[in-house]
Formats: sequence, structure tokens, C-alpha cells
Amino acid sequence: MPRQQPRRPRRTTPQPAACACGHPVPYEDCCGRLHRGEATAATPEELMRSRFTAFARRDEAYLLRTWHPRTRPPRVEFDPALRWTGLDIEETADGTAFHTTGTVTFRAHYTDGGRPDALHERSRFERVDGAWVYVDGDFID
Repeated sequence: MPRQQPRRPRRTTPQPAACACGHPVPYEDCCGRLHRGEATAATPEELMRSRFTAFARRDEAYLLRTWHPRTRPPRVEFDPALRWTGLDIEETADGTAFHTTGTVTFRAHYTDGGRPDALHERSRFERVDGAWVYVDGDFID
């Protein structure tokens, strides 16, 4: 009987995790390019997704850079017990290349001290010098 060679384990390269914004591509190729300043958001929805990811990654500089100067706070305070876990875009209005304003209604899921919850908001966006920025939002529920 011929002797079988032991099987060598197959090496697999770990795949980068999907971006926190919900798109099934790695952060570096998704929101990372916006955070690094290599691109700007083409729509309010893309900006909303990148801002959610910035909150998840605690990227204060990006959040402030993409906040309307009229409503921008002096700094962003991150709660260490809060972990952003997922984003559902429910509705978008306007915000195309032909608009100067747009809205995004979303549900941002998080855990606070391990307890799950969600933030439900309708956010307003405007163009400033051609770039989409977050203005403000109204909580829903």
C-alpha cells in the first residue's frame, strides 16, 4: 500500500474586514480614501456613511472637516463606552450633482456599555465650496 503524504494546511491570506459604513469593501478602499483626503463624498449618503465610519474609528479631524462651519462644534467628544456597530440608510432626498442640499434618514446602531441601541435621525447636508458637509439633524422616535 502506497504511503500517503500528509496534507499540508492551506495558507489563506486574511481578508480585510468590510468597511464599518456597511459597504462590503475594505475600509482602505471605501471610507478610508475620504478620511485620508484622497477623495470627497459625491453625495450626502456617501458623506453620511463616511462620517459614521469616522465616529466608529474616532476620527475627530474628519468629522470636523466635514461639518458645516455654521454648526461645527469646537471639538467632538467620544464616549469610551459607546461602540458604533452598524448603519442602515432608510431614505435619501435630493443630494445629486444638481442639488445644493440633501437629506439622509438613517439608523445608526451602537452598544453603550454592552447594551444595544440605535440613533434614528434625519440629517441635513449642504454643499460648501463644492463639497458636501453635514449641517444638522432631527432625531426621530
